[in-house]
Amino acid sequence: MGIRKPTANSKAQSGFMAVMKKELKRFFTDRRMVLTTILFPGLMIYLLYTVMGSALSSFTTVDEGYVPQVYAVGLPGSLEPLTGSAGLEFQAIDEGQVDAIKESIQNKEADLLLVFSPGFADLVADRLAGKTDALGTTPPSVELYFNSTRTESSNAYGTMAGILGAYKDASFPLFTVNAGDQTFDLASERDTAGFLFSSLLPMLMMLFLFSGSMAVAPESISGEKERGTIATMLVTPLKRWELALGKVVSISCIALLGGMSSFIGIMMSLPNLLGSLPEGANATLYSFGDYALLLLVILSTVLVFIGFISIISAWAKTVKEAGSLVMPLMILVMLVGAMAMFSQSAQQGLLFYLIPVYNSVQCMVGIFSFTSAPLAVAVTIGVNLLVSAACVFVLTKMLSSEKVIFAR
Repeated sequence: MGIRKPTANSKAQSGFMAVMKKELKRFFTDRRMVLTTILFPGLMIYLLYTVMGSALSSFTTVDEGYVPQVYAVGLPGSLEPLTGSAGLEFQAIDEGQVDAIKESIQNKEADLLLVFSPGFADLVADRLAGKTDALGTTPPSVELYFNSTRTESSNAYGTMAGILGAYKDASFPLFTVNAGDQTFDLASERDTAGFLFSSLLPMLMMLFLFSGSMAVAPESISGEKERGTIATMLVTPLKRWELALGKVVSISCIALLGGMSSFIGIMMSLPNLLGSLPEGANATLYSFGDYALLLLVILSTVLVFIGFISIISAWAKTVKEAGSLVMPLMILVMLVGAMAMFSQSAQQGLLFYLIPVYNSVQCMVGIFSFTSAPLAVAVTIGVNLLVSAACVFVLTKMLSSEKVIFAR
């Protein structure tokens, strides 16, 4: 039995796999790169968003045992039961103390001041009884003084404004708006979560996927070009397309791991950041199919990012120059991702999904808002793969050019 000679296909496969193994080994044997590219982003995002959520919550909530310092001039007795049930305890003052209390509110030493017009209760009773002389006069008024930069003061003002609104409706019930304890907001937990997630997550995902790609691609191509090691690889029997494809695929795998780490960090910290999410409105609302589609979109998007950045890195002379040239592209990606914040659902026309990067954002909006169309996702993935293949072709031509490789 003769010895089987390696075919051209097996040689190509071995060359492609050799480049991939070299890149992956270089990355995973460098603990610093693994920490900064994969583990560090997800952990930092989780900690950052959790701290931000706690800080935002502290700005909008008041300690449970806090008693607001509220003062009133001429508080009607008919209002006392309503204010008592809301936990507001008023301290009665006369008009001569108004300026001092205003100064205390301005200095954040007091929370709220109510000044009722003279004879407020009698005027309300007369107007309610329909007395002609009362109806022709200026309506009784209430002045509420508070400090919007103090959370306790703003909350006390909101509570009192609601009480006065209810009191006015009860006194002059010509008509009411949303009266009663029933729920008038018909949005479901699913709709609420979909709206919030589709507004924020696409932009964050695109940013972190691009950042992960930018963290590894310039070093892999511009770095080796700067050190001269890529020229050494080119004198071997390795084909240019094998080198280009091997680098793109290996870098994409690394960038995808970094992107997934960021995604996990976002999903874990989002409930802490968005305190307005109703109970039960979380990532478990999405099905396995939703996550599968999202993963395919993410993978194809990473290939596009790596393709673009690889071409820029091959053109640049140094890693520093590559980083500078990539920045305008990063700004463009951020702007495209920010478009998701102004759309409540994904685009319906398939032509929109022929635009690289924008198509990925729209797919993510559709998935997170539960309005995704499988055909649109399929078109996006197909377009992204074609763009990635075109980038590999361009990168192959660039690696075949001595003017590009040996530029200094």
